[in-house]
Amino acid sequence: MHSLAAVISVLFWIGVMGLAVGIGRRAALWRTGRAAAVKWQGLLAIPKRYFVDLHHVVARDPYMARTHIATAGGAILALLLVGVNYGLALYSQSLDIAIALAALIMFTGVVFVAYRRAKNRPSRLSGGAWNRLPWMLGTLALGLLLLGLPAPGVQTATAFSYVISLLTVLLLVAGAWELTLGAGRGGPMKHAMAGLAHLAFHPRVERFEKSPSTSPTALKPLNLDDAELGVGKPSDFRWNQLLSFDACVQCGKCEEACPAFAAEQPLNPKKLIQDIVVGMSGTTDAHYAGSPYPGMPVGQHHCTTGEFIFPNLLDPQTLWACTTCRACVQACPMLIEHVDAIVDMRRHQTLTLGEIPGKGPEVIANLRETGTMGGYDLGARYNWAVDLNVKTAKETEAVDVLLIAGEGAYDMRYQRSLRALVKVLQAAKVDFAVLGKLETDTGDVARRLGDEATFQMLAHQLIATLNTLSFSKIVTADPHVMHCLRNEYPAFGGKFTVMHHTTFMAELIDTGAIRPKPLEIDHTLTYHDPCYLARYNGEIEAPRRVLKTLGISITEMERHGVNGRCCGGGGGAPITDIPGKKRIPDIRIQDARDINAGTVAVACPGCTAMLEGVVGPRPDVRDIAELVASALEQS
Repeated sequence: MHSLAAVISVLFWIGVMGLAVGIGRRAALWRTGRAAAVKWQGLLAIPKRYFVDLHHVVARDPYMARTHIATAGGAILALLLVGVNYGLALYSQSLDIAIALAALIMFTGVVFVAYRRAKNRPSRLSGGAWNRLPWMLGTLALGLLLLGLPAPGVQTATAFSYVISLLTVLLLVAGAWELTLGAGRGGPMKHAMAGLAHLAFHPRVERFEKSPSTSPTALKPLNLDDAELGVGKPSDFRWNQLLSFDACVQCGKCEEACPAFAAEQPLNPKKLIQDIVVGMSGTTDAHYAGSPYPGMPVGQHHCTTGEFIFPNLLDPQTLWACTTCRACVQACPMLIEHVDAIVDMRRHQTLTLGEIPGKGPEVIANLRETGTMGGYDLGARYNWAVDLNVKTAKETEAVDVLLIAGEGAYDMRYQRSLRALVKVLQAAKVDFAVLGKLETDTGDVARRLGDEATFQMLAHQLIATLNTLSFSKIVTADPHVMHCLRNEYPAFGGKFTVMHHTTFMAELIDTGAIRPKPLEIDHTLTYHDPCYLARYNGEIEAPRRVLKTLGISITEMERHGVNGRCCGGGGGAPITDIPGKKRIPDIRIQDARDINAGTVAVACPGCTAMLEGVVGPRPDVRDIAELVASALEQS
């Protein structure tokens, strides 16, 4: 067996070199991207980010969490022990036994992975090479097991021992190829190399910080002086973005979460990421074995890193179907930022090519010319409040709260919600004022449509207005307005304390400023979480706390909280209006029907408009401020 040990030692170092070659091949592709500011200390943070920051994401799927721990943990431990015992030529029998035990753990995990794919495979999982992976990992595990626990009689030079030795070598070589050169050529195991490097050089390191200086969900500002605006070619992505795309394991959890995919619009976040990998690699999507974009066949997408993404690699409709709800990002176990990639490509479409579908060009023109999406008179934004004795903010008069209504204030339905909110504030004797004709659009929709220039113009304009006023905090009933003011304006010098109206009302109730009586509701009530409140800002408790204070028992829909389903109103989707076989709000209302809800409580004017736009019998849709105002009227 000494000859086998020597062979294994040689194979180990060949494997190490093969791994280095594989990493080098992928790194060469990543380096085709733009420069990115990264901290190399991120390499030291990998264990913490893997075992702590990533744990809560992976733990959502207990079955795969346990199998991955067994498979990956066993493999890493076994290979480390091989490195010590055979790489350093120690040839310790005790270490061999430890290798065998680690290999047994790995093999157990592989069996469960293979069983899931064979007997209970979710439709979201990609097939093809990914179906081969359990067999290749099982091969490696068996080779390591034979290496660590030789059969009786193998210690002597017999024909049987030579057969076992040869089998061991063949199993190890086959398994190691998948881990090294196979990964370098773009095989499934590339995710192991890219995944760890992705954790070290993540495009949003703020996701790993307890108190980040910038929001982990705010879009990154675009330098409008750049020669290239947005992403038109794969090489226009930053290199660490390309690295992150290579980390995709094609589990399809983003696909399962995507509202546009559910509505059979031409978007699948998993396929989108894989197409970018195709462009980075200069290949085609012929070998892709997952769900396609609805209505778009596989095998026709190709590009090289220096060629334009559109139309050969992606159809523009794929971009414009996205609602920017971040459900894909929330679901991704590899922490990939799909929405950032989509907005980056939209920026190229909008700023460089001037191509926005639907009513996009009209809306952008209105924003630039009038400061409103609909081309309205700024002075008419608060006409709904003329009989409510609401103060208008003045430079010479300080107030505690500045109420910002947002674009929806021109909509008659949202005006009902705003009037209810004003009545709540007045009942609590809050010292507040509105902006009146000084209020211009925050630029949220312009930014999501890729028009960073218009967004920055509007942001600077509104920041200048707000800086002339004296107030303690801003309150708004629009989560999109809140997100812009709270998380995206700081990059342009606008730093304000901004609260959502549900959070503020919860505080008013907690401090006793208002004491609403319980509402009598004789049917099921559910609460729909707005994406820009729950996923973008993590606020899921305050709305529920307010409803429970009203004596309302909430029956949750299957998808709620940070996992809630989008209403379809974000990201400019109602403006670009990409067709599908279903409508996203119809799907969401069906979620409410499934639990026999008679009322859907909402906390966003966009959600109100989308859900009330569903045709046919449906639950009543009411803003939480309306429910609180009704309870106060009974007090």
